[in-house]
Formats: sequence, C-alpha cells, structure tokens
Amino acid sequence: MLYMVIERFKTPGAIEVYRRDRDGGRLMPEGLEYVLSWVDHDFTICFQLMQTDDETLFELWIRQWQDLVDFEIVPVQTSAEAMEAIAPHL
Repeated sequence: MLYMVIERFKTPGAIEVYRRDRDGGRLMPEGLEYVLSWVDHDFTICFQLMQTDDETLFELWIRQWQDLVDFEIVPVQTSAEAMEAIAPHL
C-alpha cells in the first residue's frame, strides 16, 4: 500500500534532518520502502511517497525522527487505482 508522508521540519532549513540522513541514512525498518520525495523551496516541508504492507512500521521509523520532524501519514492510491474504484459509480 502507498502512503504520502508529510513531514514538517521543526527547525527551519532542515539542516539537522539532512545531517542525520547523510550520517545514518533514512533509518527505515525492513519492510518500509521509500519511493520518491519532494521538498519545498524553504526546506520546511517534505512530501515522501512510501510503501509498506505493514502500517505499524511507521511507528518504528518515526521514533528515529520525531525530535526533528512532525509527521502526517496519509494512505493514498494512484490516479489509475482511483479511477478503477470509482468507475462503477459513474
């Protein structure tokens, strides 16, 4: 299943977030996969597309970053999946 992770950096500029990532990687547990991400130009918000079959893995991952980042986890689907799901109702 796909998830959009919205990260709001607690420290403007996200220096500490990028330093930790550089030094230790994404710190994700086995089974939680990074797909792609986007960061705003002010380095205050990151949007990460992630994938897992076990939503509880987010708890383990978030513990590694909660001192630097506030998280919102949103289950999402592709546009093609949404169209297929809604097609019978059109």
